[in-house]
Amino acid sequence: MNVVEGWNMYLDIQDLKKMHFNVSQISQRLDLSRTTVYKYLNMSPEEMEQYLEKQKKRTKKLDKHRELIKSWLIQYPDMTSAQVLDWLQERNIDGGASEGTVRNYVKQLRKKCDIPQIKYLRQYEAVDELPAGQQMQMDFGQISLRSSTGRMVSLYFATFVLAHSRYKYVEWLDRPFTTRDNSYFRPFNPQK
Repeated sequence: MNVVEGWNMYLDIQDLKKMHFNVSQISQRLDLSRTTVYKYLNMSPEEMEQYLEKQKKRTKKLDKHRELIKSWLIQYPDMTSAQVLDWLQERNIDGGASEGTVRNYVKQLRKKCDIPQIKYLRQYEAVDELPAGQQMQMDFGQISLRSSTGRMVSLYFATFVLAHSRYKYVEWLDRPFTTRDNSYFRPFNPQK
């Protein structure tokens, strides 16, 4: 939040307070949480000024990588915040930033530097129906479950759906699948 936005929000809250609106009504009218309304409701203008000054000096976790992230967004305008996080983690420079932190940082950086996100539309078209047994869909997944000892374990799976019969099949592993696991993806016969 910049200084102007902060003052506008503070003044709006104070105006509604003078009109005898309660906290719930103020939060609904201004689309703010009640916690935020409570925070600013009893602040004096001097306290608000000090708060906004402190906000200006505050640094963000990803500020040290600002130019790198900005260069990625300029070079790849369709890049998502999830991809930014992946690239930071691959280089071991994410600093423990969460998905939400990266999402907010990328959003603010795009806005501040006027880097719009370009979304490419995928082209879809119907695929001709192939004879039975020649086409299937495959996907990977992961689930965390509690073991019989009460410990949380991650299980990994690959699912298969035959296009013609809609027959479903799944393979489970206690570790992530790798390319060496191709024996799991052998052809299978649903009649067996």
